[in-house]
Amino acid sequence: MRTAVDIPLPQLLAEYEEQSARYHRLVSDHDLNATTKRPISDGRHVDLRWVILHLIEETSRHNGHLDVVRELTDGRTGA
Repeated sequence: MRTAVDIPLPQLLAEYEEQSARYHRLVSDHDLNATTKRPISDGRHVDLRWVILHLIEETSRHNGHLDVVRELTDGRTGA
């Protein structure tokens, strides 16, 4: 397992950009109404629109975690 501490910042940013470009290619190649081949944990097949919304929610959640860590580190809030 790699952590961000083990990766130089320019490499980390390049890898993030690479994954972002991959995501955009995958999304643009499919219809938003296309459904998953396999069901999610509750047995439902969801569409690409649901998957994108889930990714936005997860990214927001992780950003919130990072904000808490930053606040605990430097004491600044609301920045």
